[in-house]
Amino acid sequence: MIGKIYQCGVASMKLRDLEYLIAVAEERHFHKAAARCFVSQPTLSGQLKKLEEELGVLLVDRNNRHIEMTEVGKAIYEQARKVLSESKLIKDIAQTYQDPMSGDLRVGIIPTIAPYLLPLIMPSLSKTFKSLKLWLYEYQTHVLLEKLEHGELDLLILALPIDKHQFTAYDLFREPFRLALHYKKELAKKKQISLSDINNTDMLLLDEGHCLRGHVLDICQLAGASERSQFQATSLETLRHMVGEDMGMTLMPELAVPRKVTKKDVVQYIEFSDPKPYRRIGMLYRSNCYREDVFKNIGEHISSVLPVSIFY
Repeated sequence: MIGKIYQCGVASMKLRDLEYLIAVAEERHFHKAAARCFVSQPTLSGQLKKLEEELGVLLVDRNNRHIEMTEVGKAIYEQARKVLSESKLIKDIAQTYQDPMSGDLRVGIIPTIAPYLLPLIMPSLSKTFKSLKLWLYEYQTHVLLEKLEHGELDLLILALPIDKHQFTAYDLFREPFRLALHYKKELAKKKQISLSDINNTDMLLLDEGHCLRGHVLDICQLAGASERSQFQATSLETLRHMVGEDMGMTLMPELAVPRKVTKKDVVQYIEFSDPKPYRRIGMLYRSNCYREDVFKNIGEHISSVLPVSIFY
């Protein structure tokens, strides 16, 4: 009969059940997954069991000491992520249609930018875009790109370029590097230096995973400097403390340089003469995203409130 409705076996599936499945797949622990979803463990376990019965497949292997997803469970988990991302997209589109500069916006930012840029821009962003609720997440670049691709984040602030054709980049500023070194070093007495001044020197660098490491390595290669391989730091602040202990020199991005530095400070930050080494800082979002105008408004505002000293 034309028009007759047949009930599919998965018609009653709820998005909340998919959230439980995703939490279990990523946490590999029922208690942690339940805490993440703000429900009791029996509730989560019960709903997951109902989902398995509804689908007619086993999603989780409960025989192992540690929870493992079955092969079909892994496949459904990947699809569940897409479904939840698309369902959120529907809500976001409706919200943006009513008021483009409102609603939730999930922003990812790399660790070598976050602690220095956010204090400069967040007060102004919150005041200017009062209806926009920003959720901030700090991860290394490779994690941010994965989360952007899967729709878990809407916008990234990171170092460019990024070789991903599915994303669109928006330049914010070019951030110069300075040489950070102990005040007793001979170079610390200079107002400006050139790349040739750090030829044949050893530089302290961040560890693998930080995109800043790659930028600094490129500069070192150009200048004829090398990495001090005995030590790799997990953060710029660790590098700063190592320099303060006279354990070596490093290149520090302008935003991470204290606004006021006196000659008595243990760590000195020496500017480079032109052409200065720098890194490009910008935003990244999924191409053809319906919120592109929102992102551009945010980008223009960020550029307008930053100190002139960081532009190059």
